[in-house]
Amino acid sequence: MKVIVCGAGQVGLNIARYLAGQKNDVTIIDRSAKLIRKVGEMLDVQALEGHASDPNLLEQAGLGDADMIIAVTISDEVNMVACQIAHSLFNVPTKIARIRNQSYLDPQWSDLFTRDNLPIDVVISPEVEVADAIYRRLEVPGAFDTLPFSDDKVRVLGLRLDEHCPVVDTPLRQLTELFPDLRVRVLAILRGGKLFVPLADDHMEVGDGVYIAVETKHVARAMGVFGHEEEAARRIVVIGGGSVGLNLARRLENRTPRLNVKIIEYDEERAAFVADKMSRTVVIHGDALDPEILREANVSEAETVVAVTNEDEVNILATLLAKQNAAPVLSRLSTIRFMGL
Repeated sequence: MKVIVCGAGQVGLNIARYLAGQKNDVTIIDRSAKLIRKVGEMLDVQALEGHASDPNLLEQAGLGDADMIIAVTISDEVNMVACQIAHSLFNVPTKIARIRNQSYLDPQWSDLFTRDNLPIDVVISPEVEVADAIYRRLEVPGAFDTLPFSDDKVRVLGLRLDEHCPVVDTPLRQLTELFPDLRVRVLAILRGGKLFVPLADDHMEVGDGVYIAVETKHVARAMGVFGHEEEAARRIVVIGGGSVGLNLARRLENRTPRLNVKIIEYDEERAAFVADKMSRTVVIHGDALDPEILREANVSEAETVVAVTNEDEVNILATLLAKQNAAPVLSRLSTIRFMGL
């Protein structure tokens, strides 16, 4: 498959790395000569310097016979124009664009991204996806991963098993006998760094990571069966009032009315903007690495701290400070080399 990736930032680089690893023919475009040199040194792809919405450059990149364009530059407008050019001039079958500005994604403009208007087949918003993923984690405490399927009628949960799990060492075929009215299935087991699909006679062990599929209405019961009965957090501190923090706080306000949510935002103008968008959430202007600000936000009383600034280093340090107060933390990291931390 031939793919043109517009944008060599963190998102574009990771997309190109994955696609190239799958033996696809990948070309990546970016205005930054520094980023293009970096991509050329790291990946076996064609890297071109220039404007991603320039028809001549797109033609040079091979868009005329490409199967897909993925536009993930820092500019929503460039991404949209690149997809429009791919459709109108080169008849590219699949067009994907990253859109960060939530105004473009407002439901009242739902006809914007259609074949007759802006012909984008798939719109991705990483900030919204991250906020949704964090919200789902908060919704199901004890799960390290959770994904909805079939209009959220089914959930796939990732769970870590400990000595409190009552079904450890039990053959999987017996789960149906033990819990006949609980519709749950073990999809995969992660053990010793290896993921495998278990057979009916396999069993789970302490320390395993287990992926299960369960009807959403039975999630709480399934969590108990696998040894997790943690209560959902009611006091949450969000560090960072950017797109992720704002989207997360909105979801928490709209869907969980009894939550106590506070946001710490470093930029004064942004803090005022976020405060204007919220009805119950308290917004604190200040540095999340300042112990006085953390005390003002009552981090020591928080049941969960979520660090989602745009700076990985700030998120890591804020996480360490929150852990000193014994608060469970979720931290956003964009740089792969930090993942091991």
